[in-house]
Amino acid sequence: MKVALLTREFPPEVYGGAGVHVDALATALAPFVEVAVHCFGQPRSSPLVAASYEAWPALAELAGDDPLGRALGVLSVDLAMVAGLGDADLCHSHTWYANMAGHLAKLGRGMPHVATTHSLEPLRPWKAEQLRGGYALSSWCERTALESADAVIAVSRAMAADVLACYPAVDPARVEVIYNGVDTASWRRDDGTDVLERAGLDPERPLVVFVGRVTRQKGLAYLLEAAPAIDGRAQLAILAGAADTPGLAAEIHGLADAARRRTGGLCWIDEMLPRRDVAQILSHATCFVCPSIYEPFGLVNVEAMACGTAVVASAVGGIPEIVVDGETGLLVPVELDDTPERAPVAPLGLSRALADAVNSLVDDPARARAMGDAGRARVEETFSWTAVAERTAACYERVGAAGPR
Repeated sequence: MKVALLTREFPPEVYGGAGVHVDALATALAPFVEVAVHCFGQPRSSPLVAASYEAWPALAELAGDDPLGRALGVLSVDLAMVAGLGDADLCHSHTWYANMAGHLAKLGRGMPHVATTHSLEPLRPWKAEQLRGGYALSSWCERTALESADAVIAVSRAMAADVLACYPAVDPARVEVIYNGVDTASWRRDDGTDVLERAGLDPERPLVVFVGRVTRQKGLAYLLEAAPAIDGRAQLAILAGAADTPGLAAEIHGLADAARRRTGGLCWIDEMLPRRDVAQILSHATCFVCPSIYEPFGLVNVEAMACGTAVVASAVGGIPEIVVDGETGLLVPVELDDTPERAPVAPLGLSRALADAVNSLVDDPARARAMGDAGRARVEETFSWTAVAERTAACYERVGAAGPR
């Protein structure tokens, strides 16, 4: 079977969990099916990439600071993808950026379409702040494609429930849960200290780490609000990407300035570190903190666990399916309001609970190490890419045998 993987991200242009997923999945699927990756951006050297596509020049010129122009540029890439799919037997799209290409391939080429949901637009309303009219377009693309797809892969049981709640027209029989995987060879404990020393971190002191994009869903603001209450013996390291909007950047940097005044200080790293560097920092952490308010799966938690690190995380979305409370980490309950923003009902309470959980592990390093060891064992058992690829290939076979609906 020839499978076309449709994605915005593929190395070296990877900035989020979906890109990490597609990169690893493409390689892991090779023993089962013939894989051809179709991605956005510049030409790639990978033999797995059949073609890459850029937005139509007229739309690229419009994009600039215009979110609607950027969204229209995405659709132009999707149209080019459909034209370039060749003789693929099935297409598998990832995120709204590529979902419409899969939908149009189904309509125009009679090609079965599988879509993996890494997140859902209706559950990320803060994107309206970033994308404005482009958010309405992205939401339409996602809904149209998922309601028509021959199979919808959800990356957690929580994600599957969200799909059916947001899109009741989707047939539950077409929704399948297949967890994300992690490369356990590269995400593993690294006892070296060179990366820590370059970052100005002391390997002999407790260390609390956050890794993630600066977007409202990742909840970094709640961790920074918690910073003054985190045990002063512990270093706090934030490995953060660019903020979604200038307004959010100003808000986060204001909180970071306050966090720098805590006794243990704050180490802020805003560059995209190589995987090996991140793994070493995680390996030396007393705990990794994931304060997200929306996390369909939460791959970064699996990466931390693979490095033998205890996790403190908010109990939202798919996280409770990954982090076993009291065994591989500590889960912090959070109640979200019913507004479109889905913000915490008690944000200061969330921050206090995060600080309390972190401090309990700083006070008991032996417990933190035991949780880290249990986390590594759980990753090896449950989240290997071989298992993910086998289940995904089996999904392809079922869909291919049935043909497009």
